[in-house]
Amino acid sequence: MLRCGGAVCSFLVLVLSPVLLAMRSTPQYSRGQARNGYPVLRFAEAPDYRNGAKCPESAANIGMPSVCDPSLIHLAMTLDSEYLRGTIAAVHSVLRHSSCPESVFFHFVAAEFDPAMSPRALAKVVRSTFPSLRFKVHVFREEAVISLISGSVRQALENPLNYARNYLGSLLDPCVSRVIYLDSDLVLVDDVRKLWETELSESHVIGAPEYCHANFTCYFTKAFWSDSVLSRTFGSRRPCYFNTGVMVMDLVKWRRGNYTEVLENWMEIQKRKRIYELGSLPPFLLVFAGNVGAIDHRWNQHGLGGDNVRGSCRSLHPGPVSLLHWSGKGKPWVRLDSKKPCPIDRLWQPYDLYKPVNTDNPRSVSSSDDAKEILMEYASYNLLYS
Repeated sequence: MLRCGGAVCSFLVLVLSPVLLAMRSTPQYSRGQARNGYPVLRFAEAPDYRNGAKCPESAANIGMPSVCDPSLIHLAMTLDSEYLRGTIAAVHSVLRHSSCPESVFFHFVAAEFDPAMSPRALAKVVRSTFPSLRFKVHVFREEAVISLISGSVRQALENPLNYARNYLGSLLDPCVSRVIYLDSDLVLVDDVRKLWETELSESHVIGAPEYCHANFTCYFTKAFWSDSVLSRTFGSRRPCYFNTGVMVMDLVKWRRGNYTEVLENWMEIQKRKRIYELGSLPPFLLVFAGNVGAIDHRWNQHGLGGDNVRGSCRSLHPGPVSLLHWSGKGKPWVRLDSKKPCPIDRLWQPYDLYKPVNTDNPRSVSSSDDAKEILMEYASYNLLYS
């Protein structure tokens, strides 16, 4: 867990342990099967993280399908060629800090027609990078949503895969009753089990950190607020902004309430009458804002990628941090490769397993001394600019 208070940042032993940060002495490398001239991505094989003695026993030995094991923690992420490097880093961070890494099951949602890598090729990269990972790739057929997508302030927000979270209730196996959805531009610095154990009340379908100080009205257009019917959407609710990149989702309630169709209905209204500008987020706000299970802000330090236009550098907010999220235009791997990183990007770097084609070593930081150096550098930046 990372704690930031004013100008000082420090990792707890969980992050700086040499055991957790050690890389294998003879790593293997995975090679993506690129198509249509797209570059080949290679990744170092991650350490083989194993459960501790106190972890729950797997139910796999009693004939139960692996994905239906009640001892599992289910995580869902999208998987595509453009954000593959971010996804690999996110998975690595989850495993590194998990008390029971073998009890984590990843559900990757991949587009049926990725222009650079097929779902099968993407799955091969994941398997060769994390040989013992428990995961399943779910193919997302984009025609289910592409006709409902409207233009946004940034073209990347129009990618159909951004809407895959709307369909998790039907994509994932019926026995999966709860899932944590994570974006691909984040890393965890705390045990994911703590987030998994978040309790949702009977009235809450999803849980997420809320930010009630944000100007909620700016997420919708004047056409929305001036419509006498649409503007009454929130009724007696007190809506607050929340970021959909980190959500705990009760899939039993989701399926029962048919929330996929509810979200689609709002997207159809958007096609007829421009009521928002920001891609896949506003429909979630329309349906759930004001009725979201409370989760501590430490589980989504979002906005580290800057805004949706410039992607300028930002600092961490004061307080404890369990998850760092580079939402916004700027992505840490892009800024690091361009030799123009923000100071905060160095906190993503220890989880990066990407191996450039012309080098012998992955980019990930592999020692506690390196990690300490990064944190000292970031603390110095805060002292200068806070």
